[in-house]
Amino acid sequence: MTAYSMENPVFVAYLIAAAIMVLKLMGQGWMTVYRMVQSEAGLLNPEDLLPGPFNRAPNPRQLEENDYVERSRRMHLNDLENIPAFLAAGLIFAAVEPALWLAILLMATFVVSRLVHTIVYATRQRHEVRATPYTIGSLVVIFMALYTLVAAIFLS
Repeated sequence: MTAYSMENPVFVAYLIAAAIMVLKLMGQGWMTVYRMVQSEAGLLNPEDLLPGPFNRAPNPRQLEENDYVERSRRMHLNDLENIPAFLAAGLIFAAVEPALWLAILLMATFVVSRLVHTIVYATRQRHEVRATPYTIGSLVVIFMALYTLVAAIFLS
C-alpha cells in the first residue's frame, strides 16, 4: 500500500476533508460576489465603475466600503490564510501514515472548526468567540506538521 492511494484510509480521510475545505474556500469567494451584487456595493477598483452588462448604471458610491461585503471578504481572506496550510499539512501528515483514528479526529476537527468559525464570523460574534475555532484549527495544523516532522526525523 502506498501512502497516497485510495487503499490508504488516512489518505481517503484527507481527500474528504480537503475537498470540503476547497469547496468552502471557493464558496466563500462566491458568497462575496453574491453580497456585492445584492448590495450593489463593495467594489474595489476604479475600473469597476465602467458600465457593463452587470453594472449598467455605475455609481461612485459603489467603491465605498460596505460592511456586508467586507465581512464576507474578510471571511474569505481568513480562509485563504488557513485552509492552504491545512491542505499542505494534511497531505504530508497522510504520507507518514498515522493511526486512522488520529487522522480522522484531527481532520474532522479542522473542518468543523473552520465551519464554526464561518458561522461565528457571519453572525458578528466578538473576537474571543471567533478566536476559539480559529485557535482549534490552527493547533490541529501545527500538530499535524510537528507529528510529520518527528516521524520523518525519527522513523525514517
